[in-house]
Parts: sequence; C-alpha cells; structure tokens
Amino acid sequence: MDWLFPNIPYWALIALFATAFVAGLIDALAGGGGLITVPVLIATGVSPVEALATNKLQGSAGTLSSSYHFVRTGAVSLNSLKVPIIMTAIGSVSGTLLVSYLDSNLLIKVIPGILIGVAIFFWLLPKIQPAIAKFKQLTMTQFAFAAGLTFGFYDGLIGPGTGAFFSTAFICFMGYSIVSATAHTKVLNATSNASSLIIFSFSGHVLWGLGILMGIGSWLGAQVGSRLVISKGAKLIRPLVILMCIALSTKLLLSS
Repeated sequence: MDWLFPNIPYWALIALFATAFVAGLIDALAGGGGLITVPVLIATGVSPVEALATNKLQGSAGTLSSSYHFVRTGAVSLNSLKVPIIMTAIGSVSGTLLVSYLDSNLLIKVIPGILIGVAIFFWLLPKIQPAIAKFKQLTMTQFAFAAGLTFGFYDGLIGPGTGAFFSTAFICFMGYSIVSATAHTKVLNATSNASSLIIFSFSGHVLWGLGILMGIGSWLGAQVGSRLVISKGAKLIRPLVILMCIALSTKLLLSS
C-alpha cells in the first residue's frame, strides 16, 4: 500500500475519504468543494501544488457523478450543451497551461469582491428574478463563448468559485431556474475539472492513489448532493451558495 499512499497514515486516509464525501455533497449543491479538500490534503503533508493537482482528480469524480445523475434524470440534455462543453474545455486547458506563467496573485485579489457580489445576487434572487426574466437571453452558442470559455479558463488558472460563477451566468443570461442552473453548471464544471486534470497529469504532481480514494468519496457524496438538488431545490441551494461564496471570500482574503 505504501506505493499508493506514500507516508500517509491509515487514519489520514479515512479522514481524506470522509472529507471528499462531504466536499462532493456540498459541491453538488453549491460548489466550493475544493475549499474543504485542499486544506485537508495540505494538512496531511501533501505539497500545495500536489494538493491542487490531486484535487482536480477528486473534483472531476464528484462533478462527473452529479452530472451523470442530472443527465440520467433528464434535468440536462448533453446535446444542447455541446458547444459550451467544447469551449469550456478549451478555456480550462488554456488556463492550466498558463498557470505557471501568469501572476495569479493579482486575480486572487479581485476574486473575493466578485464572490461577495455573487452572494448578494443569490440573496436578492427571489426579488430580482422577475426583472431578469425580461432581459434578452443569449443563445447557447453565445453563452459558450461568453461564459464557457471565460470560466473554463478561470477554473484552469485559479478555480475558487467557478460553480457559483457558472450558476449566476445561467440564471442571468439564459433565464434558468436555480435548480436548472445548478444542474447545467455541474456538466461544465466537470468538463473544466477533467480538462485541467489531463494537463496536470503530465506534470507528475497528481497523487493518483489519494486522488482515486478521494474520488470515490467525492463520487458518492455528489450522488447524495445531486439528489438533494432535485428534491429540495432552491430552498437548500440558495443559502448554501451564499454561505460558500462568503467562506471562499474569507479564506482568500485571509491568505492574501
């Protein structure tokens, strides 16, 4: 087992599996699962770069799990998302390739303010949704270039808050309900995670044993979370998105 989990005690493996399950559940509902898993990975002795790369593996498992559920239940049609999936993948690969060359610290300083704005948006959503419905909506192809390419690039480069950004864009620019926006977001989030993971896999920083173990936990947690999205809907999603945006903002401000 040492070749799979080098220098990681068994109690830590159990903790990582449990952490990934909780992160997968929360991520399926509101995004921000990496806020939970990355610090725990680092706490077990994994380097920050390895934590980020390995988190893409477990994150891919979780978002693919929830995407599978939403597609299987008919909440999402993959055929309608073909162009956004392609553009999100291109954006994610580009962001991951450039991560070593761009000063991401500048972007990190801006993100907390954006996330707080997203939290306020979801807080006010019931009141402003009638006004949003009057806006001229984008076509799916326009959305692919405006949001898929942009947020895919952001996820490959940095990552925190990608799910919240996608959900907000689906609500504002496509007129989707919060449940439908969450379901469609998971498919594009899975695309950006998997695309970024492919690039990270060539860097040698992915800890495959830990990633697969956590991926199983994340997959199971996301199955529970995606079912709660359908059964509980906006009553559960909206407060969790607000909470995760505030938590992400606080973490980024404290670490900057």
